[in-house]
This record gives sequence, C-alpha cells and structure tokens, in this order.
Amino acid sequence: VQLQASGGGLVQAGGSLRLSCAGTRRIVSNNAMGWFRQAPGKEREFVATIGWNGGHTRYAESVEGRFTISRDYAGDTVYLQMNRLKPEDTAVYYCGVARKALAGGDRHDYRYWGQGTLVTVSS
Repeated sequence: VQLQASGGGLVQAGGSLRLSCAGTRRIVSNNAMGWFRQAPGKEREFVATIGWNGGHTRYAESVEGRFTISRDYAGDTVYLQMNRLKPEDTAVYYCGVARKALAGGDRHDYRYWGQGTLVTVSS
C-alpha cells in the first residue's frame, strides 16, 4: 500500500477529527499532497493541499478557517485537522499525492490516491 489514510469516524456537529495519511517516501518525496472528499451521489471535491516543503497551503472555501492541513518534518505524512465539523462535511475523505511540488484543487493534478476514510458528522 503506497498511501494509507486513517482517522475517520462518527462525530457530532461542532466536534473535531484529525485525519492522517502516510505515504511511501518514493512517491511523496518532493511532491505536493492534498485531501479531497466525496459525499454520496456527488463528485469528488477538493478540500485542501500542501506543498512539498509544508508551505503553499490552499483550502476550499467551504472549509477555510475550520480545517488545517499540515505534513510532518520528513514529509511522508499529511494531516487534516478538522474543527467545528458540520453535517455537510460528511463524506469519504481521500488523500492524494500530486505530480509536482506544488498543486491546486484539480484532482487530475494528483497521481496517487489512498483508499479513503469515512467521516460522518451527526446533527
């Protein structure tokens, strides 16, 4: 397994969760990483991205100010801290490794994907 996501679960609205995604160094080194999500019946949508060195973070407008993306010093693991969760945040969350050092919100910019982790926010 090249990318392993974890940390999903059931949480009440207003609560917090932290997602993690660990990748093999061969595919994550020097590349941007990101989080996307897919709700039932909807397209996969961009959530957040972070550059190869931990800078250049960008967020979807719907999560700006509530979610924070980061990556560890070695760069192998990316995190998504999700605060003040809302029912509309319910989705399967996927981590991805981009083709380049910096990336945006286009999922086609990402070459590798993890298996997804389910986040359910109850009202």
